[in-house]
Amino acid sequence: MQHYVMAVDQGTTSTRCILFDARGRLVSVAQREHQQHFPRPGWVEHDATEIWRNLGRIVPQALADAGIGAEQVAALGIANQRETTVLWDRHTGVPVGRAIVWQDTRTDAMVEALAREPGADRVRRLCGLPLATYFSAPRIRWQLEQMPGLRERAERGDVLFGTIESWLIWNLTGGPDGGVHVTDVTNASRTMLMNLRTLSWDDELLEFFDVPRAMLPEIRSSTEVYGTTSRVVPGIRIAAALGDQQAALFGQTCFAPGEAKCTYGTGSFLLLNTGTTPVLSTHGMLTTVGFRIGEEPAVYALEGSIAVTGSLVQWFRDGLGLIGSAPEIETLARTVEDNGGCYIVPAFSGLFAPHWHSEARGVIAGLTSYITKGHLARAVLEATGWQTREVVEAMNADSGLALSTLRVDGGMTADNLLMQFVADVLDVPVVRPMVAETVSLGAAYAAGLSVGYWPDLEGLRRNWHRAGQWLPEMDPSRREREYAHWRQAVELTFGWTRPSPAATAGTDVTELVQADHRRMEELFRELRNDEADRAALAGELVSLLTAHATATSRVLHPAAPGTDIAADVRALAESASEKALLRLETVVEDHIRAEERGLLNELRRTVSPAERLSLGRAFAAERARRLDTPPDPRRGLRL
Repeated sequence: MQHYVMAVDQGTTSTRCILFDARGRLVSVAQREHQQHFPRPGWVEHDATEIWRNLGRIVPQALADAGIGAEQVAALGIANQRETTVLWDRHTGVPVGRAIVWQDTRTDAMVEALAREPGADRVRRLCGLPLATYFSAPRIRWQLEQMPGLRERAERGDVLFGTIESWLIWNLTGGPDGGVHVTDVTNASRTMLMNLRTLSWDDELLEFFDVPRAMLPEIRSSTEVYGTTSRVVPGIRIAAALGDQQAALFGQTCFAPGEAKCTYGTGSFLLLNTGTTPVLSTHGMLTTVGFRIGEEPAVYALEGSIAVTGSLVQWFRDGLGLIGSAPEIETLARTVEDNGGCYIVPAFSGLFAPHWHSEARGVIAGLTSYITKGHLARAVLEATGWQTREVVEAMNADSGLALSTLRVDGGMTADNLLMQFVADVLDVPVVRPMVAETVSLGAAYAAGLSVGYWPDLEGLRRNWHRAGQWLPEMDPSRREREYAHWRQAVELTFGWTRPSPAATAGTDVTELVQADHRRMEELFRELRNDEADRAALAGELVSLLTAHATATSRVLHPAAPGTDIAADVRALAESASEKALLRLETVVEDHIRAEERGLLNELRRTVSPAERLSLGRAFAAERARRLDTPPDPRRGLRL
């Protein structure tokens, strides 16, 4: 009798059940969408009961379509939308409200308040994640505070918390009648409540977010048998669970450090395998668990999360009505040669990695009467490429690895123009596998591995085959010129719903220093453009270098000797000399690298958030004073 592995992919817009054979080939698929609820601006909700009902329909359908019975299913693996928060009654199985989705930003004010609390500086070191609305812990706390009596029920263990895979496993294994309440390390690592090194719920984090331990599921590995289904289709072993993006990493067989994948869907998610040691990011990436196979050490990853990619195409279709279906955008974009100088930054609910500005809102920049709907279509697609580049640059800086190839999957990879643009802006090959359903395949691989259906990781690698490849073609000077314009457009999105961090003197000093660094890099790039106003750019660079160097030396490290750049600054100010520019760029690059890897990391590690805010005020004041004072060419200047 032939056996198969079943995967459930519970995503943001739908739930799918897919059966795979031993060669990793898709045998049957059943899918049902669920309703999206938007009760207020920034709020996004799902009905967890609807998702459970949909699962009850698609599992039998997938089996029927394949013409097999439950006894032929070797194992079931679940991949799920991460961070989405479900609270339900242990005794009735009824959710206490709708699930709060990962895109939801209702906890924005709470997160701001938490950032000022004692101990806030330790959160990222413990769980690998920045304080942000994106993750589960603030949502749990919000629900406990909003619903009378809910906290007391949670403290008694009468109300349970889970991300979607916990909710489904609990229901599949019996629900109120003995359901297994578990999660895996990948999903637990997205809650802000799990210690990244011990892989267990952390008492300090639970206290900081005020979340009762009694409501939490047991943390297990990604590949082990959690239980057997007793509902929907009884008798199937549930043998794996992973967050959807970690499942895609597994499905793309990125098992070795340095291997990376990007899934292009509603949002886009780039994960880089960093091995068995977590790498804490200093460039806006997330440190997360990639997967854990049984009792083996956990494998970690750096992740860059982009909130809006495929949903931008959906907005272009449904919100603006400029196309009738998503695939039409490529045809429309090909009616023009370029974006016409137009850039769309889709910060619909803020910006995720590497910026993490929840107050940002989207902009269309560079709009002129020349722009047609073809240019807008191209700008929509290019937004995904530029956001990917921002994430890859930050990831390379954190890991010390240079990405050599990007494996891609997800619905947007069917757009050849987009994939070519991604290869162009990254300047690396982009590769798409034969099986596009890598999230489901990863869940199936993990489940099959845990029950011996597949013998080892090398066996899974042999199933991976390339279906398409795109090689870089863009001229480097054009790539850097357009990237500089993109970054200008990104800066315009900051501070729409409240003053942005860069706009206030009450900002963490590390953010102010990094903002200066990014502007310096941008100015050097712009000075390479023959059409630019080099004198004006050189003047701005001289003023910025002078103000930054003075503020840094007086506020942060007055004893550091630094490199004397006065002569090169004078030469640049007087003639925009190419030789001075080259020397200065080298010194500034070294300075930025040393400051971000040394000084800023040390400040984050040893100085409290309140003290960093105080230093930020002093730095901003000194910097502003120096910007208002013309540089004195006779004075020394060290960086």
